[in-house]
Amino acid sequence: MTSVSAIHQKVLVLNRGYSAVSVVSARHAFTLLCRNAAEIISTQDGHYESFGLKDWVDVAALQREFEPDAHHWIRLPSLEIAIPKVIRLLGYDKFIKPKVKLTRRNLYARDKNKCQYCGKRFQSSELTLDHIVPRVQGGVNAWTNLVCACLRCNTKKGGRTPKQANMKLIRLPFKPNRCDTLKVRIGRKQYSSWKTFLNNAYWTIELVD
Repeated sequence: MTSVSAIHQKVLVLNRGYSAVSVVSARHAFTLLCRNAAEIISTQDGHYESFGLKDWVDVAALQREFEPDAHHWIRLPSLEIAIPKVIRLLGYDKFIKPKVKLTRRNLYARDKNKCQYCGKRFQSSELTLDHIVPRVQGGVNAWTNLVCACLRCNTKKGGRTPKQANMKLIRLPFKPNRCDTLKVRIGRKQYSSWKTFLNNAYWTIELVD
């Protein structure tokens, strides 16, 4: 499939030891490939083979003929080239455990957009963040002191602790692992090959049709 936003499609990046280390845009991936800093990894039925950029360009015509819907495409003046789904860095073998930043988006992801008092799920625009120990009582911004709350529950609790407001949390807050915050919504057919390389301790890829 061809898309005006194809250059922004996501590409999984592996280190030299075939462990997933990041997700980058297709533009960044092609920059690494042009610098010979990476190779393309193509998977099929759990097996994989590697391609340099030149070899990948050479097979573009076959890909276009036999599996056009299995790829996103970038159109160049003389040809169309499939965007790789996975690349492997040739000179990087470290694995850095990603740090989870304390952000509103990550808090919503941790709490699955549920109010932690009434248990109902809301749109992000309908949720607020509540300090369990209110700031007026010395509460701080921390994973263990912030929860999602609907406007009604947050208003009811006010500047009190849950105990003072006679309210109970449905779950104690915690600092999540990377897998609780990194969710990439991807097409099942286009990106199922990622599952071959993902380390479930750090990554969760939500496959959707």
